[in-house]
Amino acid sequence: MQKSKGFTLVELVIVIVILGILAVTAAPKFLNLSSDAKISTVNGVKGALQSANAVLYSKAVLAGEQKKASGSVTVDGVAIALVNGYVDDDDEEVGKVLDLEGGFTVAQATAGTYTSTPSNVTVAATDVVIYTGSVPTTTSACMLVYTAAASNTAKPTYQIVNSGC
Repeated sequence: MQKSKGFTLVELVIVIVILGILAVTAAPKFLNLSSDAKISTVNGVKGALQSANAVLYSKAVLAGEQKKASGSVTVDGVAIALVNGYVDDDDEEVGKVLDLEGGFTVAQATAGTYTSTPSNVTVAATDVVIYTGSVPTTTSACMLVYTAAASNTAKPTYQIVNSGC
């Protein structure tokens, strides 16, 4: 009797077919990573703006500006306009606070209801949007929506629209 060594052609074809099936089922998981990365980036910007607002509110308390409908504090020689102790919902003021690089755009919002998961986001023209890439539309947007504090007892709101991520 002879001892056979190696694989037969049939065995090799079966292994190649199995690897092909695994590749086809695993590919969609890896193709969706860019969407997750974009959402994570927007979440990072949200965290940065929340942290900046916490610092500004602390400075506003020290300056007695936290309960005023409009005020300002100076940070590193730059005057920041405040609404109820938090950064004003003006694109220039938010831009000063964040000082973003890497293709981010800080702009006044276009009013409308934007498609998002888990629920749609209603945006006012007074809000500020922060996004990368193309200009957001109501059906395709990947952005952070910032709304200033409505009163001296309220806090600002931060909403993520992820339909275009």
